Amino acid sequence: MTYIDHRQKWKLFSTVLLGLLINTSAISQNYPSRPITIIAPYAAGGDSDFSGRNLAAIASKYMGQPIVVQNVVGASGTIGSAKVRLAPPDGYTLLIPRGGSHAITPALDSKTPYKWNDFSMITLLDLNPVVCVVKPDTPYKTLKDLLSALQSQPGKLNYATAGTATTQHLAVEVLLRAANIPSSHAVQIPYKGGGEATTAVLSGQVQFLCNNLPTLVGQIKGGTLRALVTSTPDRLKDFLDVPTARESGVGALEQVTGWSGLYGPPGLPLDVINKWTEVLKKVADDPDWHKGNATMGAIAAIRSPSETEKFARDQFELYEKVGAALNLRK
Repeated sequence: MTYIDHRQKWKLFSTVLLGLLINTSAISQNYPSRPITIIAPYAAGGDSDFSGRNLAAIASKYMGQPIVVQNVVGASGTIGSAKVRLAPPDGYTLLIPRGGSHAITPALDSKTPYKWNDFSMITLLDLNPVVCVVKPDTPYKTLKDLLSALQSQPGKLNYATAGTATTQHLAVEVLLRAANIPSSHAVQIPYKGGGEATTAVLSGQVQFLCNNLPTLVGQIKGGTLRALVTSTPDRLKDFLDVPTARESGVGALEQVTGWSGLYGPPGLPLDVINKWTEVLKKVADDPDWHKGNATMGAIAAIRSPSETEKFARDQFELYEKVGAALNLRK
């Protein structure tokens, strides 16, 4: 047996470590040298899928490599997200996080296979403001009308959601709390998804729904749904007749918004993050990027990694507080 003394062991370890560092540096400096995969953790046609494909179409021009969006669905977005968390931190497997998968679920479910900040945060991509809608033939012409009915008729009005602890549910809870109306005054009717929840309002099964604008923009523009309030700080340019939450006296609703970002596995090299920051500046100025967002009713919101982390933290803490108040944590 060959004997290696401590000095030889340390020299061997240092050589191997230096080699790994040099190799990692070389890889990140040449990034990207092959196609990049972005995982959307929800189904095709949803908000994360749209955000990923909108980004891929524009960023690939500036990256010089194809960017492929892969849908890895299941368990409220946690399956695809966990896959990226365990991926090699080389920048070739990235993630489109959503508010549901990276704020609501980690805040409310202790069994989530990651924490809200278990990723390398590259940027926020877009915001999907929440709007609360009713059928046009209802007596609720304004949010004040709806809130007055909820206050005076406890338990008589129903609202649709895609399930407990979803954006549709928590948006209503935040709205009610902001208006000092007990949670029990509105009855939640859960459906299998956002599409069914919208259909429930259109068919008169429920009286109202609060959901992300991109899901409802077609019906609002088509006149089959009336929007009563939006969670944006300013009125939307395509819906100037819809008051903001602040204007409606329920400013807390402003915090509730759908969102997409771009994350990588933990330990993503700084060179990779810097490359994306450089490319994202060009994406932010690209008219096709803004056109894609406008088509879906999304608001472009590219931010720095540090700004993205602060936003993500604020979102997590919001739902952590709401979850604790409503005893939703498990």
